[in-house]
Amino acid sequence: MNFFNTLPGFRKTNPGRERKILRLLPKALLIGTLVLALPSVLARFYPWSGTAVDIASRITTIDIYGISLVILHWTIVFTVAIGAFIVLVMKGPAYVADAYPLEDADHPDASPGS
Repeated sequence: MNFFNTLPGFRKTNPGRERKILRLLPKALLIGTLVLALPSVLARFYPWSGTAVDIASRITTIDIYGISLVILHWTIVFTVAIGAFIVLVMKGPAYVADAYPLEDADHPDASPGS
């Protein structure tokens, strides 16, 4: 028994922008993460003035902002990947649905509320 009967005469759609997007996403994830983590790294080499507590507070604040931006970036990349994958799947071959026999197809029931 073949569960996946393709629709006869159906032609697969040509690959489009979704494949390009899916190919670019790993690079976008890596480069975006590195760029957003750069301020946290550079903050450790900046010649801060003030007490050690003030310097640690500033660096911690920069780290918190950096981490939140990296997580936001990952979420956006993941959402775009889901959308591109859905488009990719929807462009695949069409399948024939199983027949569903209707018992009252010849004489439909005329009851109220149906």
